[in-house]
Amino acid sequence: MPDTRTAMSTKVKSILISQPKPESGKSPYYDLGEKYGIKIEFRQFIQVEGVSRKDIQKQRVKPSDFTAVIFTSRNAIDHFFRICDEMKIKMPQDTKYFCISEAIALYLQKYIQYRKRKVIFGDGKIKTLQGLLLKHKKGEKFLLPCSDIRRADLPEFMEGNKFDFRETCFYKTVASDLSDLKDVNYDMIVFFSPAGVKSLFKNFPDFEQNDTRIAAFGLTTEKAVLDAGLRLDVKAPIPKAPSMTKAIELYLLEQKNSK
Repeated sequence: MPDTRTAMSTKVKSILISQPKPESGKSPYYDLGEKYGIKIEFRQFIQVEGVSRKDIQKQRVKPSDFTAVIFTSRNAIDHFFRICDEMKIKMPQDTKYFCISEAIALYLQKYIQYRKRKVIFGDGKIKTLQGLLLKHKKGEKFLLPCSDIRRADLPEFMEGNKFDFRETCFYKTVASDLSDLKDVNYDMIVFFSPAGVKSLFKNFPDFEQNDTRIAAFGLTTEKAVLDAGLRLDVKAPIPKAPSMTKAIELYLLEQKNSK
């Protein structure tokens, strides 16, 4: 495996973003590509599959038995109401919905009459959500719909504070079929989750990094890259680069100035 200096000497001409292609056709990554003459491609490395109604029933979970539901993602909302529909369950009017952010809360409008329901939301931070849950702890029975891959801090917080709650997997994160990418011949691959790194090696067990630059967003993704034995060339967020596009741009400028 080449060292960082060798990789730096190879010009970045193509970048693979391990996310779905923007439906709008607009993206800061396209702007970056146009600015530096780089080919930008998007490809979703992971996808979500719903857990079956039978699997939920085997766990003896009935959504309407809970007085409050906690949502931390749109996927959780989609699959929670999918299960409700398959079970022919209509959630009671007085059910409380706790959402990690306003954007997630507003997404509930896809399934409920928002103004007629008790919807409580935070600012996108787990600590804020935890504070809201503590305020409404008394007398509530909480359900936390989640994925098979999830952060442990929220359920651990609820266990530690003796909430009456149930955590249940409503959907799973699985690797996408990337076989059409052949040899993954890109100058840079950008990852946003540990699952994306796992997907790379599931599709290409013999993948060798060589001069391919690896970029990672977030500490858990960074750890997954290093644990996989890969060289991490670009990471975000950092003080000088809060976004992935900014971090990549700083790398490109550093590469240019090093010549």
